[in-house]
Amino acid sequence: MRARLALLAAAVSVLTLVAFLVPLALLVRDVAEDRATVRATADAQSLVPVVGTADVATIRLTAEQLAAESGRPVSVFLPGDTVLGTPVPRTPAVALAERGRSLTVESDEGREVVIAVQGRHDGTGVIRTVVPSAELTAGVTRAWLVLALLGLLLVLVGLVVADRLARALLRPIAELSTVSHRLANAELDARVTPAGPAELREVAGALNHLAARIQVLLGQEREQVADLSHRLRTPLTALRLEAESLREPQDAARIAAAVDGLERAVTGLIRQARRDRSSAATGGDASAVVADRVAFWSVLAEDTGREIRCELESGPLPVGVPADELAAALDALLGNVFAHTPDGTAFTVRLAQEADQVVLIVADEGSGMPSATVRRGASPAGSTGLGLDIARRAAEAGGGRLELRATEGGGAEVRLWLGPPATLTGS
Repeated sequence: MRARLALLAAAVSVLTLVAFLVPLALLVRDVAEDRATVRATADAQSLVPVVGTADVATIRLTAEQLAAESGRPVSVFLPGDTVLGTPVPRTPAVALAERGRSLTVESDEGREVVIAVQGRHDGTGVIRTVVPSAELTAGVTRAWLVLALLGLLLVLVGLVVADRLARALLRPIAELSTVSHRLANAELDARVTPAGPAELREVAGALNHLAARIQVLLGQEREQVADLSHRLRTPLTALRLEAESLREPQDAARIAAAVDGLERAVTGLIRQARRDRSSAATGGDASAVVADRVAFWSVLAEDTGREIRCELESGPLPVGVPADELAAALDALLGNVFAHTPDGTAFTVRLAQEADQVVLIVADEGSGMPSATVRRGASPAGSTGLGLDIARRAAEAGGGRLELRATEGGGAEVRLWLGPPATLTGS
């Protein structure tokens, strides 16, 4: 934009200067020509008294002296064929002047000035001089050069002024852009210092107001989610009491374990809702999280006759996703397997290191996943459509992605690519 403003200023300056300097240059040329013509005419008219009254010898001497002083050819045509001064043939202008008319005409030699002298006893005499082209344009080239340099200087001054104005205008715009990107990166405390023209100051004020409003709305949303999650503790407590009152110890233990998992999920939801979104994620150990969640779901898999093939790479596998979010993502994927495949369907959970990322694979031997875009709230199977979206957002938050594939047997395969923790990428 700065270059465009400079180009616009240059174009306007050039057009303005052309509109003024071209007529001025033509005027300078015309003035130089008129000045040379007037000077030559005055010199020629100084001979009029001599030609009108003096004898031939005096006229010859005066004409030759004037030609030597002025540097121009000076000729005096007397009645008959007598030519005094610079010997030249009679021209059509001289013939016209012999009829008593003085005039100035253009010729190949330059500008021809002829003056009729009447009052002689033998007829009309004619004084002729020629202003050469060099004298007509004397000083014009230098004047044009001065005008061109002046025009160039004015254009440069205009460019400097336009550049300063452009910088003064673009600095607030650049700050607006920077603060907008910071807000997009969840730095909700970013603010713009209003500067520049009134319109930009108004935009800066509106952006600051928008950022403050977003902070308020997000705070209200987090509190509402936290309050809603907290309300679930009462029915969870009642459910735990009901589980403890069961007669079968195994059923009571199984239901109590499920209640514990649900309570952990609610607690994690409350912490996540109250957590500052702008703070950087600390990451977690993917190997430990996956092993823990597979052990939790293995109880339900055993009850439903499902075979679990768990392939976990040994050693800690740090990723850029917090442990609770990774656990929620894996729970969502395994929950989809149990919800959308019949009992007895085997599934595989695989965790491996590939290059600088960790890949988590959940594959089942069911009938496959309907072709649909992974979109929040959209589910061809009639569910809420949040499971895959939770997994996708967790992967993207850790610098990774989610992929959907079909297994060789026709089942569904979900791959979560998880990036390294932020502390590792910055080292």
